[in-house]
Amino acid sequence: MPKKRATPSATAARLAQRAVHAGWRFVQRAGAVTAEHPGRLRFGAIGHGTRLAFPQGTVFGEPWIHLGDHCIIGEQVTLTAGMMPDLDLGPHPILRLGNGVVLGRGSHVIADTSVTIGDDCYFGPYVYVTSTNHSYDDPHQPVGKQWPRTDPVAIGPGCWIGTGAVILPGARLGRNVVVAAGAVVRGEVPDHAVVAGAPARVVRSWSPEAGWQPPLRTPAPVPIPDGVTPEQLVALEEWATAPPESAP
Repeated sequence: MPKKRATPSATAARLAQRAVHAGWRFVQRAGAVTAEHPGRLRFGAIGHGTRLAFPQGTVFGEPWIHLGDHCIIGEQVTLTAGMMPDLDLGPHPILRLGNGVVLGRGSHVIADTSVTIGDDCYFGPYVYVTSTNHSYDDPHQPVGKQWPRTDPVAIGPGCWIGTGAVILPGARLGRNVVVAAGAVVRGEVPDHAVVAGAPARVVRSWSPEAGWQPPLRTPAPVPIPDGVTPEQLVALEEWATAPPESAP
């Protein structure tokens, strides 16, 4: 069967598509924010190796936002300090991210009062963290017109926050807490706990005496042996996914 020849219009469309993708990659690289290239953003601190992907979400109150080293802030992530831009929030930071924090695409961290995220916390996409909540005390006034309540939020080091989770004002998460996707968290969560649901409750916890309770249903992952290089891991992955050789 004869091969179909590409028409001039199809060739032009492919070239245009490649140009658009190449241009967008250039824009993403140029628009990323780092300590060396902060653009219009003037954070109170931005650590070495930290990068905010482009396009950024809403960002204001930067002088009161401190970002640690080697943080990865995904596209369209909102970071705000204070209830609105151009406020004087005093001498101390309001929103603090530790070292190695990862905030997934589309997440929001709203710090009208203190929000602290510890080292090596990983957030899935579209996580919402806020230190402010609407009040509804007066039944005769629209909820949106009533003065909100604020309460500091603290997320301990090593936590994993699943996709779409909501962390409400006053939440205090301990070390290495796992928050299930879609959970709504308020109040105290102890170290080494797994919480799920809305409102979230502890569904699994760890202690030195009893280990994980209820017991884990899956075996522990096999660690990478010492001395294995990244290049060897890449080569192994390529070998494992390569199609089998066809039989003679």
